[in-house]
Amino acid sequence: MTTEPSRARGQEPVPYAGIAWSPSGYEVAVLGADGRELRPPALFAPRRAADMIAYLRGFGPRLVTAVESTNGILDGRLMAAGLTVHRADPHLLPGRPGFGSVPARAIAEAGRSRLPSLTRLVRTRGTQTGREEEIDSWIASSHDALARLTRAGQAVSHGSRDRREVALTFDDGPLPPYTGQVLDVLERYGVPGTFFCVGMNARAYPEELARMREQGHTVANHTWSHPFLPELERSQLTEQLERTREALAEASGAPPSRLFRPPYGARTPEVLDWLAQTGSRVALWDVAPDDWTMPGADTIARIILDQVRPGSVVLLHDGGGDRSQTVAALPAVIEGLLADGYRFVGVEELTRTADARTAA
Repeated sequence: MTTEPSRARGQEPVPYAGIAWSPSGYEVAVLGADGRELRPPALFAPRRAADMIAYLRGFGPRLVTAVESTNGILDGRLMAAGLTVHRADPHLLPGRPGFGSVPARAIAEAGRSRLPSLTRLVRTRGTQTGREEEIDSWIASSHDALARLTRAGQAVSHGSRDRREVALTFDDGPLPPYTGQVLDVLERYGVPGTFFCVGMNARAYPEELARMREQGHTVANHTWSHPFLPELERSQLTEQLERTREALAEASGAPPSRLFRPPYGARTPEVLDWLAQTGSRVALWDVAPDDWTMPGADTIARIILDQVRPGSVVLLHDGGGDRSQTVAALPAVIEGLLADGYRFVGVEELTRTADARTAA
């Protein structure tokens, strides 16, 4: 939690911004301390997120920016730009529509009038700041349900442990220039990747998905806006998956994989059941260097090389923020694993191998 910023004598009142999302992009509302709009709401297409950040910075360093918990793809970029970002949880806001967030003005108003109830986000903790224990509890409660789906071939965390194969996966993109740089490295080494793409970004940068397909990588679903799945109603979750599937198919020119990665790995038994009923195959991981916290390229590479086992699925990111360290770490990761006798495969091939051996 945090308290309302001070209003020292002689300073301008604090402005409050709210960012909403819809199928067409983002809406920004900015309110003054008295609740009046400082400017008319501004609209930004998904490809213009950088312009939106510049627009917000124009309100000065005292601006308080609020997002809601179904918008998990902007906070890293906002904080990297020096903005103060808070998360407004559902109990502080009106009901959401079936697809999209509550209006930007409602989010800004929550920041203005209820700021102590919002959570100030921390760059190294991300959108889930303050909810880590809750997410861990959800995950723990899903152990049996996940095991059941894994036995049925509807979930995967790793492949066979007796084959020196490893899958590199990339979440939250596409996002220039980092997605293109990741693709450059993979192309140079002839290594396949599995990209779990966000629908909003796929709509913004279809050329990146087309290149993924051309290079033989797997394009898979990571929701439209990177929400906390346990907070969604079933119909809202379904819309997230279906809209993203459509955007991925349109951008890449082919139907996406059935693989689906839940944002943050957040899940409950009910969510896993819903996902299974959509025909999705839940794709998790067993190696995560937390590259999104930007611990340094050498640290990212070292963690991966230390933790990979036969059949490992490695979680990396090509979107959501500055991914230059991930790009810089990739050559050392690839060369180190090749030297250790590993073969790189996509998640689908990794799991097909494991499934075949299980059936035998």
